Amino acid sequence: MAGAFNVSGDDSGGSKDVGSPVIFDAVKKPKRNKYAFGCAILASMTSVLLGYDIGVMSGAAIYIKDQLHVSDVKLEIVVGIINFFSLVGSALAGRTSDWIGRRYTMVLAGAIFFVGAILMGFATNYSFLMFGRFVAGIGVGYALMIAPVYTAEVSPASSRGFLTSFPEVFINIGVLLGYVSNYAFSKLPANLGWRFMLGIGAIPSIGLAIGVLGMPESPRWLVMKGRLGEARQVLDKTSDSKEESRLRLSDIKQAAGIPEECNDDIVVMPKRRNDEAVWKELLLHPTPSVRHAFIAGVGLHFFQQSSGIDAVVLYSPRIFEKAGITSTDLKLLATIAVGISKTLFILVATFLLDRIGRRPLLLTSMGGMIISLTLLGTSLAVIDHSDHTVHWAVALAIFGVLAYVGTFSIGLGPIAWVYSSEVFPLRLRAQGCSIGVAVNRGTSGIISMTFLSLYKAISIAGAFYLFAAIAGVAWIFIFTLLPETQGRSLEEMGLLFGTYFGWRKTLKGLKNREAEEAKNANVI
Repeated sequence: MAGAFNVSGDDSGGSKDVGSPVIFDAVKKPKRNKYAFGCAILASMTSVLLGYDIGVMSGAAIYIKDQLHVSDVKLEIVVGIINFFSLVGSALAGRTSDWIGRRYTMVLAGAIFFVGAILMGFATNYSFLMFGRFVAGIGVGYALMIAPVYTAEVSPASSRGFLTSFPEVFINIGVLLGYVSNYAFSKLPANLGWRFMLGIGAIPSIGLAIGVLGMPESPRWLVMKGRLGEARQVLDKTSDSKEESRLRLSDIKQAAGIPEECNDDIVVMPKRRNDEAVWKELLLHPTPSVRHAFIAGVGLHFFQQSSGIDAVVLYSPRIFEKAGITSTDLKLLATIAVGISKTLFILVATFLLDRIGRRPLLLTSMGGMIISLTLLGTSLAVIDHSDHTVHWAVALAIFGVLAYVGTFSIGLGPIAWVYSSEVFPLRLRAQGCSIGVAVNRGTSGIISMTFLSLYKAISIAGAFYLFAAIAGVAWIFIFTLLPETQGRSLEEMGLLFGTYFGWRKTLKGLKNREAEEAKNANVI
């Protein structure tokens, strides 16, 4: 092993993070890296925990309301409160992952959720159930923050969008499993069914925690700890070529303040500024590049949830009941259709992310959401104001729900996680993603804890018209402020961000420079 090399310096989180353009991406489209693919699959499977909880609570709530004798207000609180509890986990996850590593943070997430699921399954009253939701929520917060960060840090640029969308894929798979669990356990006695629905979630968390132990640590975390030799090995396995591995290591070393000429396996890193300084740089004194990235990444998380997705997924049985479906079995079967629609469209999105880019998918997704929410609101308004069954309106309402979750899953659903995990500079990435998760879960909590009260106040049609209006604002936000990040190295983002509305000119300059350098490389 080579001797230790002492370094000093720090990255500012601005354009200093930017390395040379990745020329080989423009020259030849590489095959997908199977090792990186496997790592992304294992890491993203932790997101199943949140998806399962969302899906299973939609059906379990029907029985919890009757068995624990709770009002609609208490019911929407216990359903949505896990999002606020997850804020505790996401707030701790950034610092924890910098301390013990990305991999062991995922193990910790699985262990915490395991305990929470057991507590919920054995809950004897409302307070006991709420405590179980608290513990499970911490595990969910950890999993949500760390999965996209780890996946982005091991993924080669050529397939980063594809691989980083996996957390959302597994959230959708978890939702579908929750819906199926609802239908399967609904056949049990009412006092046991909802307990099995919630408690069975402990089983996958064990397998996930064990599977994660077989993954390598994040190369960026290893460099931050001065373990360059191990980082080099991981990058060689997760890059599309040796040249890309070398360039990725060079970019990470530059961001971490390590001299380019340092090739030792172990490096004595300078003492990092404390977390307070990092938070100040991110929130109080950010560079223009960091501020723009923060607005874009965190704003996308806000609009992902404020446009009403969790209201539809969590309360789909209520929506179908409003549409005229009264049988519990039929309502639970209809929710399975919702889960299938979400899962199919998210799978399509994963293959399109790195082919057509983030912006086209986002803008198309938001347009589809606006239309489907408007159709859903209109159909429910017709049903509400009719004294007989309006079959076309019932069909339109069901179509509206399926179209909404489908268009959400093909763009805004996965890209919010992809985008926020790739726009922050290395030293601020864990904290930046942690804030994104906090905004995501906080907004989701507000929506899911107030939806029943909201639709009673302004009608269920009015609620969906409101979500459609928010989606319209989101479309404008995406069109004006979000640069295209497809194919950009993580350390190159500093050039794209900082000009706000002028990012198109910067992107054009980057593409021209890459084309010129690729042309020169071919001549040589």
